[in-house]
Amino acid sequence: MKYLMFPEGKIDGKMIPVNVIFLNVKDIEAAGMTQDEAIHEVAKRHMEPTAINVFDMDACTTTSDGICIEGAIVRMGASDRGRVNPDFGILPMYGFDFTEERLETERHLIQWKKLFPERRLFRGPDPSKKIIPIHNVVISGRASNNNSATEMMNIITMDEVLYPILGQLESQRGGDLLVGWTGETMSVGIGMTVAEQFGRVFPHPQFKAGQTAHNSGDYAKTLKQWIPCIVADKKTMAKYIIRALDCGCVPGRDIGCSPLNLCTACALGAEIDFDNIADSSWAELNSVGITREALEKPLNLSPAEVIARADELLPGIEDAKKYKASELIREYEL
Repeated sequence: MKYLMFPEGKIDGKMIPVNVIFLNVKDIEAAGMTQDEAIHEVAKRHMEPTAINVFDMDACTTTSDGICIEGAIVRMGASDRGRVNPDFGILPMYGFDFTEERLETERHLIQWKKLFPERRLFRGPDPSKKIIPIHNVVISGRASNNNSATEMMNIITMDEVLYPILGQLESQRGGDLLVGWTGETMSVGIGMTVAEQFGRVFPHPQFKAGQTAHNSGDYAKTLKQWIPCIVADKKTMAKYIIRALDCGCVPGRDIGCSPLNLCTACALGAEIDFDNIADSSWAELNSVGITREALEKPLNLSPAEVIARADELLPGIEDAKKYKASELIREYEL
């Protein structure tokens, strides 16, 4: 069975504190193993703190700000010194089938209906299956794999890395990656979520589009500012956001009011529900220079122009360097 790994270590002075391993359900099934067995077998081969994520590329998921994408993490694990904690080391994600009833309460899922309703949707775990009550996390020894396998930490050194779902998917698809500091703008954007059942960060619907989960004013931009991150390049982000807008999603109403969503909509001249964006959200957005006044002056570019100019138009991580995934990802075989 083949698997991929982003190894721990320093990149351009930024510490990646754990190995991050990607398994594919099709490879696991072809090897005649269960997902849990595969996690344990892979763990035995790595002594470092390691996050192990199992992907179903025929499923779908959503980003925390409401963008629906192909491919999903269906199980997460953590290992250290070759072992997986028997109580806290593995957790499955909850899978949904599409229903109109769910669409009524989670309007951003219009993307799911229009693009791939035949796929199952996975985000976070079922809270009733968790031992750890608050965080969607698995832990073994030094390794913590948190927020449904998108934020990893070495618990002893307290070094941390953000590895959002789009970055993980591009890592496996051979796309372009950015490695940098999270920075102020992305730190603000992380809090601009949508309300979801069994979400990647929040187990229950809490913060609707237009609201901020951080609700911390100027302080929001510092929360994750100096944490390394591995993300998909901005052209890829622009492509998926534009597709969500084409499905009828409106930032601030259907999808989150994150800087990426707002700036992409502004560049296109697409609708933004300014009045539904909470004052607390505006306070955080203004702190990183994203104002209503600026967003009310659309550029009216074509989708192709926005994608081509994404590095210029979309705000994001700091001190970033672009890599081909093949430069960073290693392939192994059991």
